[in-house]
Amino acid sequence: MLEMKYCMQCGTKLRSRFLEGEGEIPYCDTCADYRFPVFNTAVSMIVTNEDRSRILLIKQYSKPTYILVAGYVNKGEDAEHAVVREVKEEMGLEVISVHFNRSHYFKPSNTLMLNFTAVVKGDSPHPNREIDSYAWFSPEEAGKNVRTPSLAGDFVQGYLTGHYEFTPY
Repeated sequence: MLEMKYCMQCGTKLRSRFLEGEGEIPYCDTCADYRFPVFNTAVSMIVTNEDRSRILLIKQYSKPTYILVAGYVNKGEDAEHAVVREVKEEMGLEVISVHFNRSHYFKPSNTLMLNFTAVVKGDSPHPNREIDSYAWFSPEEAGKNVRTPSLAGDFVQGYLTGHYEFTPY
């Protein structure tokens, strides 16, 4: 079954065509080219203080529960740069180290979410207008206070236990 119905280059209706080693792939007869899946890419961060004794969680968009700092990767931007940029933009904190944790495709928003640990200098955020509130938690408290079920909750639990299990959404 085709998820992508029309060519993003020319707008022609796509048809399914077999490609050796790939299977049935959307194909544009006008462009004479295969059209592979397109999805968003975003980063989410387990933001910790320098000694990793606390995790920063945020509330956003008038929702009552805590989530992770997150944002989309811009065209041409490396994911690690997006981590540093998003933490600086949203929380006003300087990232001093970045470590990749795990990725997970999130179907509801057609997004490949890349989760990182971002260690920050200092512990006095200066949040921008996107953030309703924030709080620092011990790692154990963060696991209890992050929204569940949610992708943020799944990433926090994976970070804490070393075992990642994702809730089907």
